[in-house]
Order: sequence, then C-alpha cells, then structure tokens
Amino acid sequence: MGVLISSIRQAFPPKSTFTVDDIPDLSGQVIIVTGANSGVGKETVKALLQHNAKVYLAARSSANAKAAIDELQAETGKQAEFLQLDLADLHSVKRAVQEFTQKETQLHVLFNNGGVMAPPIEQLTVQGLDLQFGTNVVGHFYLTKLLLPTLLAAAASGNPARVINTSSIASEMFSGNINYNTLKDSPARKKAGPNQLYYQSKFGNVVFSNELFRRYGDQGIISVALNPGNLRSGLQRHLVGLTRFLVDSVLYPTPFGALTQLWAGTTTEGATFGGKYLIPWARKGTNPSTDPSAEKALWTWLEEQVADI
Repeated sequence: MGVLISSIRQAFPPKSTFTVDDIPDLSGQVIIVTGANSGVGKETVKALLQHNAKVYLAARSSANAKAAIDELQAETGKQAEFLQLDLADLHSVKRAVQEFTQKETQLHVLFNNGGVMAPPIEQLTVQGLDLQFGTNVVGHFYLTKLLLPTLLAAAASGNPARVINTSSIASEMFSGNINYNTLKDSPARKKAGPNQLYYQSKFGNVVFSNELFRRYGDQGIISVALNPGNLRSGLQRHLVGLTRFLVDSVLYPTPFGALTQLWAGTTTEGATFGGKYLIPWARKGTNPSTDPSAEKALWTWLEEQVADI
C-alpha cells in the first residue's frame, strides 16, 4: 500500500519550487550527460549550456548526437562536445573514457542519465548481460569507475564532484533483493520478463548510487539517485497493452524530467544530497535501498563484470 501511495503522489507532484533559471553560472565546469541526444538528457544538456558549462553529450549514434548538438547550438548559442558511448558495450565505455581523458583532466558532474526500458527479452548486451541491467547499471558503473580519477581531481579543487544517477519510480516497485540469476541469459531471466527486469535495473541504479557515496563521499564525491518523473520520451517505445496505457496517462513534458537532476547536479543545496534519493519535482524522497550489505554485494559483482575489459 505504501508503494502505491508513493507512486500516486509522485505521478502527480506539486509545482516545482526550482526552475532552470535557478541554476548558477557553471563557467569552468566540465560535465558529461549520458543518453543525451534526446529526451531528458537533451533537456539537461540544454540547461547546462545555457549556464555556461562545457558539456559532453554522450550517445551511441553519432548522427543523432550531431543533430542534437546542432539543434542545441541554434537554441542556446553554445556547442556541446560529442562523446561516442554505447553503454551496452563495455569496450565502448572504455574507449569513451580514453577519449575524454585525452581532452580533460577534471570532471565536475557526471549525469548517468541514459537507459533502456522493457526491450524484447532476447536482447542482451555485447558482453551477454541482460540488456536493461547491463546498460542501466553495469555500463554506468564502469563509466563511473573509469572516470573516478577525473572526478576526484575536480573534488580536490575544493568543491565536491557529483554523480547524478537517473533511476525511476520503478525502483520503488521492486521488492526483495537483486536476483543475480537473472542478470545473464537464463530461464530465471525469461521468467522474470522485461517489466520486472526494468524494475530491478532501476533499483540497481539506487543501490549503486548509495554504495558509491559510501565509498567516496569522504573524498568529495556526491552521489545521488532520483526519479525524474513520468515523462513523454522515447523510453516507453517498447511498452504494450495496459502497461503502455497506464504509463501514457500520467506523462509530463520532457523538460520537467530534467528539473530534479539539474537541482541535484548544479545547485549549492545539491552538494549536500550525497546518498539521498530525490523525487519529482526537485524534492527529497525515501530511499528504496536501505541494506548496506546488499549494496556492497552488488558493487563486488559489478567489479567482477568489468575486471577483464
């Protein structure tokens, strides 16, 4: 019952007290936004450019990314940098970080925004992981792990570096512990089905975020997880039937979805949100993950998945 009430409240949030006009001047800050050629990611990049950040727009498709960069430049007068990144291929993640670190020595904010939702069950990552958990959690874990030196370098300058992890209300719909038998192709994975696997991956985002802050918070890295809200975007393209109808009935325009992560990633107040879980629009919520031992266990498993890349 508690989850249902929380879901209803988050589906119809009060008017935000934070707007993009409240973002401070970001001159000198270097920021990466994943999944940034469309949807919430693109709106996030737009607001960051408008406030003078140097933004790397990370996306899989160079054509789509360059089209987004051109459109954003026309709207803002500022040009984002393209960073080719396929979160479903850990070798691509490694190449992206190598490219980034050849150009930059510091990273002030990493928006782990990209993701997939309920794709066909037969789809896996290049490394054979469930596509949703592999993209949403493992890909972002490896990206963050490899970028830690640049995040720590930024934090050493005196202001915390931030990792903003885009989760979902789905994280609150997941009950129990992560079922590691479903994270690679198996009968258990097929039995779970795309929707449950999505809930699990979004819960995994929160688990990872909490553990990241536990390990690196005292070194100046602020890690936050959040539900961006129910939004109109391409993320729902694989949903069908009643699930599609219910989701579509409570969707908000995409720009709303950028508010909460921009609040966490740019404001002075956001620098105090380490280990927190945020909800629409720009509010603190109740963290769905409360078991430190389970968070540590996921981190250990994630390390094992990327050890030989």
